[in-house]
Amino acid sequence: MSAIRESIEISRSPEDVFDYVTDPTHLPEWQDSAVSARPLDGGPLHVGSKVVITRRMGRREFPMAMEVTELDKPRSWHIQGVGGPVRGDVRGTIESLDGGKRSRVTLDLDFEGHGIGRVIAPLLVKPYARKEMPRNEEKLKNLLEN
Repeated sequence: MSAIRESIEISRSPEDVFDYVTDPTHLPEWQDSAVSARPLDGGPLHVGSKVVITRRMGRREFPMAMEVTELDKPRSWHIQGVGGPVRGDVRGTIESLDGGKRSRVTLDLDFEGHGIGRVIAPLLVKPYARKEMPRNEEKLKNLLEN
């Protein structure tokens, strides 16, 4: 499967954007399908941190465990699904614009299916995510600029 890629420019510093997007508790604020996000270890987010994100698709809710595999403040992060039939792979990058006054955020999202997930990922999950991502980035922009 090819990745879904979306970019948006935000009138906030890369540091501000990075701090917001990498705080899992903010996910339900800017991602339509995110119902909740709960870090599994109490400390600050770090490589190896695990987060359970519950997403709603239609009338059903699905918890997904994700692990942080890269954090390079304020430039990039990478989280990957662990376990379950559909595992997300999210890579985010932030490019500094206008001497650090603005940022370009690029999100790359892909899915890996296991078992029944090999059918569900390309037929249901990926089209749903492809439709949702531009809206999510617009919500992120509005939240951070207002």
